[in-house]
Parts: sequence; structure tokens; C-alpha cells
Amino acid sequence: MKILYICTHNRCRSILSEAVTNQLAGGVINAQSAGSQPAGVVHPLSVKYLEQAGYNTDGLQSQSWDEFESFAPDIVVTVCDSAAGESCPVWFGNSIKVHWGLSDPSKVVGSDKDIETAFNQCIALIEGRVKALITLAETAQSKGFDRDELRKALAQLGAQ
Repeated sequence: MKILYICTHNRCRSILSEAVTNQLAGGVINAQSAGSQPAGVVHPLSVKYLEQAGYNTDGLQSQSWDEFESFAPDIVVTVCDSAAGESCPVWFGNSIKVHWGLSDPSKVVGSDKDIETAFNQCIALIEGRVKALITLAETAQSKGFDRDELRKALAQLGAQ
């Protein structure tokens, strides 16, 4: 199963989601991330807190969704509200689209501890969703899921 995480700037939440998914679900799910208006750089705190949590950050980069036409994702997940409201490229047409809103930890204003807590909470939420996603992916591969069932199950994960 291939999943593409979308966030407008592709520098924090979608990057966190890509790294967590590939490490926890490697072999079952291939994750990439992109943005509609990519910043061009990964937020340094995204890298810092992913590494502190034990995640590999090699190869993470902020890139445009235009670079993923040939990736042909099975699922496109928007993780920020502004990306959820944007018109996706036509070539996403065959993908299941779902929104898994995440608060942006890079926008937290406060102490270093407050910022660290925000990043760790975001990573923990992604971890929970990815663990459930692994089960869905394995079920879809072994038993088969119709698209509507899978879309509903994915939407429920995003509501958690």
C-alpha cells in the first residue's frame, strides 16, 4: 500500500507522518510526503524530535506534490486544514482521499518544554494512527476491502 501525506508547506506534520509510517509500517506501507506550496526545507525541530523519538530522518525533504505523479498513491492523507481545502491534482483521482488533521507543533509559542511537548504529542498521535493503519493495510491485502469500507475506516482513524 502506498500513502502520500500532504501538508501545504511539507515541513512538519507531513514529514513527521512520513518518517513514523515508514519506520513502523515498512514493508506493509510505503509513505511519502509532499506539499502544495513546499517550504523547500524540513523544519529543524521536526528532525530533532523525530530523532529523539528514535526515528530515522535520512532522506526527508520538503517537496512539491507535483513530483509524485508517478508515485500513484493508494491513499492521500491531508494533515493540515488548509491542504484539506485545496484542490488536489487531477492525477490523485484514483486515490482514496482522507483528512487526518494534526495541530502544528512548529507554531507553538512558549517554552522549550512546551514546544517539545507539542512535537511529542503530535508524534504520539501519528504513531497511534499508523499502528491502526497497519492493521487496516494487512486486512485489505489479505481479505480485501472495498474502497468505501477502506475510506470509512481511514476517516475513523483521522477522527481519533
